[in-house]
Amino acid sequence: MPYDPSSSESRWQQAWSDAGSFTATRDSRPKYYVLEMFPYPSGRIHMGHVRNYTMGDVVARFKRAQGFSVLHPMGWDAFGMPAENAAMEQGGHPRDWTYANIATMREQLKPLGLSIDWSREFATCDDAYVHQQQAMFLDMLEAGLITRKSAQVNWDPVDMTVLANEQVIDGKGWRSGATVERRELTQWFFRISDYSDELLSALDGLTGWPDKVRLMQANWIGKSRGLQFRFQTVDAPEGFEAIEVYTTRPDTLMGASFVALSPDHPLVRDLAAADPKVAAFVEDCRKIGTTEEAIETAPKLGFDTGLTVKHPLDEGWQLPIWIANFVLMDYGTGAIFGSPAHDERDHEFATKYGLPIRATFGERGMSLEQADALVAKVPYVPLKSEIVTYVRGFSGQAEQTGEAAVDAAIAHAEAHGYGEGVTKFRLRDWGISRQRYWGCPIPVLHCEKCGTVPEAKENLPVLLPQDVTFDVPGNPLDRHPTWRQAVCPSCGGAALRETDTMDTFVDSSWYYARFTSPHAATPTDRADADYWMNVDQYIGGIEHAILHLLYSRFFARAMVKTGHLPESAKEPFDALFTQGMVTHEIYMTRDERGRPVYHLPEDVYRLHLKGNEVAVLKREGFDDLSDEEAIEYAEAFAGEIEIIPSAKMSKSKKNVVDPVNIVQSFGADTARWFMLSDSPPERDVEWTAVGAIGANRFLARVWHLASLDIQEAEDPDLTRAAHRAIADVTKAIEGFAFNKAVAKIYELANAVGKSKAGGEARRAVLRIMAQLMGPMVPHLAEDVWAMAGGQGLLVDAPWPKADPALLEDDTVVLPIQINGKRRAEISVAKDMPKDQIEAMVLADETVRRFLEGAAPKKLIVVPGRIVNVVA
Repeated sequence: MPYDPSSSESRWQQAWSDAGSFTATRDSRPKYYVLEMFPYPSGRIHMGHVRNYTMGDVVARFKRAQGFSVLHPMGWDAFGMPAENAAMEQGGHPRDWTYANIATMREQLKPLGLSIDWSREFATCDDAYVHQQQAMFLDMLEAGLITRKSAQVNWDPVDMTVLANEQVIDGKGWRSGATVERRELTQWFFRISDYSDELLSALDGLTGWPDKVRLMQANWIGKSRGLQFRFQTVDAPEGFEAIEVYTTRPDTLMGASFVALSPDHPLVRDLAAADPKVAAFVEDCRKIGTTEEAIETAPKLGFDTGLTVKHPLDEGWQLPIWIANFVLMDYGTGAIFGSPAHDERDHEFATKYGLPIRATFGERGMSLEQADALVAKVPYVPLKSEIVTYVRGFSGQAEQTGEAAVDAAIAHAEAHGYGEGVTKFRLRDWGISRQRYWGCPIPVLHCEKCGTVPEAKENLPVLLPQDVTFDVPGNPLDRHPTWRQAVCPSCGGAALRETDTMDTFVDSSWYYARFTSPHAATPTDRADADYWMNVDQYIGGIEHAILHLLYSRFFARAMVKTGHLPESAKEPFDALFTQGMVTHEIYMTRDERGRPVYHLPEDVYRLHLKGNEVAVLKREGFDDLSDEEAIEYAEAFAGEIEIIPSAKMSKSKKNVVDPVNIVQSFGADTARWFMLSDSPPERDVEWTAVGAIGANRFLARVWHLASLDIQEAEDPDLTRAAHRAIADVTKAIEGFAFNKAVAKIYELANAVGKSKAGGEARRAVLRIMAQLMGPMVPHLAEDVWAMAGGQGLLVDAPWPKADPALLEDDTVVLPIQINGKRRAEISVAKDMPKDQIEAMVLADETVRRFLEGAAPKKLIVVPGRIVNVVA
């Protein structure tokens, strides 16, 4: 019978389900927890999902076969703005939209045959998940891990909500298009900055993580050592006799030309209250987003306050105080000194406002005049490890590295009493307040008598009201007639509920722990958490390398402190793998105005025509054409479509491939095999129709090999090839080199195809091949296992073990070198005596031709290595 995945794949999936094959159990076996980053329920799976979950499935099935009790769960990151936006645009309710999408995506994922324990499935918007997240919030609040303070946010004045930095595009709200304002609101914060040093130092122990991810996290945490010192002000308002400054380059202090304050600095607020011009400038600064990127890329704007400070190294030297839009209040002290000669931002600012540019150091051996000339138009910013000449130095040697000069400058400040060396971190506390509806409510109350108080645990969960509308901008919770009304758990009086909901990063920062006991009446069941944690292998995109992973690391520590996780789970992910993207060519035409028009791959006909790749649109009736007519059609319309090289699949560019169509056309195993075979998993993979067809043909060939009935015959070489494949595939899967595992299975299939082995000898090798293919193409592997006489379900069979004796070759290939050049080779038994090897060499046709009937002058046999013949 032909290979027909449409019938066999669903049959095996039902068999696994009936047997409960993937239900995770806490037992006496060693455990293995594999987890892919869970998806947002957008309504459709894409090829990135297929690749991500196939990789995790390979690991899960492999470890199960090796005797581990495997936890491989699935859930949904379900809160967030897209659901609320859909409610605004389409009507309906975010909850209905979300759960409908979950149902759709679940039904799209299941045909892939993933070994997921669906009994543990949950969505972060489920009432039970909300309940336990709120309970944990109260525990963290009691433990001092949460604080409430004012902070600057991106505010959309039309939608009347706080926007995440990513939702601010060119200074405007991503949905409303309104100019975003910077507002100061009282927000709830997780005190992640208290863990800055620990989160940084612990990265060294994450040896199972990619180096690039650890570096990205280290840079984000941003540890720096510098000097904090005071500039004495001249004629400043009362209370501002000094300005505190933090710098990581105190060695450039002699090159200072100005002091710059954040628009949110207390002195600026004092000035703005008295001077409308200052107030207007500050208001202009607020129109820039709060992200560092937005501030760095915005034009540098400044306002001269007219005030000055005394230079700490020379009281007769005064520097002007400016307000600058690029100075951040929440890093350092909200005040800097500008050293334009050695900082690009400061140089741009000084050039714009005509401020002095003085070099403090130059290239090695430079004079003062040469150094000043060097930085006049372009700043000089060498690495701190480079040796430079300090032409305006004030401590240390004239020639030294920046690192040494910084240390010397700090020592000088401490010795002379104008500053001290301090260590600071770039990492700020994590603001979780969001002024929107579709999120987890923050379980606190506001009471006139008691102030802000936590809700009582027995009153949890605090659930969102269902009777809300989205026809008016802003947070529906603020205008709900009754939801806010509550009873203060402290005094019993009237109180109002907090209407902010939690940042959705909170939901995804502990879901891995909830999977260990998804139905527990507490955030975790400690016995389950102690058994299953940590996640042995975490898999996901590099785009989550910073925030999600950093927040998860903090949350794990918070859960340890509040008793929900064991001490050993402070670092929740033992190993991390970041897979590449799935890409595809883009097909583009242009409309009558020259604007690009993109086309879906299924609407395009591709072929090689006269040595060139041709793509044409499939017009009506195209599918009814014969092959010859299709070629004529392509010739007629050749050149109408521009083929753009592969890029990340994007709905806007229409270079997307629907996994559902692929599974329906070729079967799930074809999609899985292609995703694993084409390139190393950490690199991007290009989806091509030709590649999919090739994968399908190979799987059909394996089916055919398994279905052949060949008479009994032995073939030791085939058995040996099978055991080499066991060793190689095992090593490849353990090393996340799935493409190498695929290549070894191709080799084994070729060996089976060439072999004359039959009967049980052949079936034994086919069973091994089925076992090796099982993690990758589990449905076909079950078919082959059954056809080869395997007992029970393949999914229950233990992983095969290679016989060490069969990994050793009985023969060795010896190259024959004649007069210094390699001319031939012979295959001999490892233990063959020298005289027999010499006889075989002299009988070799190539050797005889070179000797022309004469005896060799020399014949040297190096056992196991080479044969040298001197003619």
